[in-house]
Amino acid sequence: MKKITKLTVIATSLAVAAFLLTVKALGLDQYSEATQIGMTPEAGKFVGAGLAVGLAGIGSGIGMGPAASAAIGAVSEDRGMFGTAIIFVVLIEAVAIYGLLVALLLLFL
Repeated sequence: MKKITKLTVIATSLAVAAFLLTVKALGLDQYSEATQIGMTPEAGKFVGAGLAVGLAGIGSGIGMGPAASAAIGAVSEDRGMFGTAIIFVVLIEAVAIYGLLVALLLLFL
């Protein structure tokens, strides 16, 4: 069984607190007095934009670690691999840029 570290407990506590604050701020809990109908379309746009940027950033960050490590190793062995390594790293970064573009489309269109 995997050992639960102190950092994991802190990160989980912060994530739960942020989720509960978001639910309260959007008026989605049953005790909220903010709105009668729950989430408005304007609030949904902001939540969707945040999810688009956040999930795209997390995904490209997870992919960037091994790819950048492999690119550095390939370039250190053969200088001719620099162009290929840069292309692979840029393709991963494009995912984060696509998330930003989706967020901008949600917010301004």
